[in-house]
Amino acid sequence: MAGERSAAGRAALLPAGRETGRGGGGGGPADFVALLPPEVSSRIFSDLDVESLCHAAVTCKGWHRVIESDDHLWRHHCLSVRAVCQREIDCDRGNGYSWKITLLRNYWKSKVKQEWLSGKYSNIPSQNSLPEKSMYPMDADTWGEILEAELER
Repeated sequence: MAGERSAAGRAALLPAGRETGRGGGGGGPADFVALLPPEVSSRIFSDLDVESLCHAAVTCKGWHRVIESDDHLWRHHCLSVRAVCQREIDCDRGNGYSWKITLLRNYWKSKVKQEWLSGKYSNIPSQNSLPEKSMYPMDADTWGEILEAELER
């Protein structure tokens, strides 16, 4: 009896057609995106790191819709990458790229550049000792920054 009541209570909270989890959004009864206002869902997604946000965006159509439509989610992460790749981020934004595309274009570049600038590869004995993701296509100005940092060490 109690189980029937709690199941009925949960069903009453769901939008019509969502009781079985087969509604148009792709989520089941536990899909908070279908239950909460978009601004609350966006706030929850804003606590995710970049990789988790990308995974969440492909979880289901409802999550994808909320994540893809909220430029603020991507802007936050993009500005943290901008600390390393300011020139690249500013150029992409100036060319009209969305925050998400700008982030995707510069995320790995910023990771590799930060590792080089921090001196992670300063004492590598040979090219065979470099990790697989130590190289990334970067412009001459970026490699110039890395060389200057190495010369200062």
